[in-house]
Amino acid sequence: MSKFEIFRDKKDSFRFRLLADNGQNILTSQAYSSKAACINGIKSVIRHSQNESDFEELLSRDGRLYFSLKAKNGLVIATSQLYASQQSLDQGIASVKKNALFAEIVEIKVQFLKQARG
Repeated sequence: MSKFEIFRDKKDSFRFRLLADNGQNILTSQAYSSKAACINGIKSVIRHSQNESDFEELLSRDGRLYFSLKAKNGLVIATSQLYASQQSLDQGIASVKKNALFAEIVEIKVQFLKQARG
């Protein structure tokens, strides 16, 4: 089953990612200062994921494709992974449209290892 995973990053900000049924990460959010704001970001993905015009296709510095999902105010809600072809990018957008509507929301605990100082 697809799901939105809420987690804290290394800077202790809240983020979410949308995972497809196969567990592949298809979308990752910006950083949020609170869990409530993060959940609102998920709701925004659900709302905007069905609007083709809210997806923006982009080109990375190394020439790979990716997309962002934007709110009506133009702010980026979440960004995809990098893709090698237009076909793969199109499949990624289709996956977001399919999976966002019915994904469960779960919170996960991520532990970051601190580097030892030597």
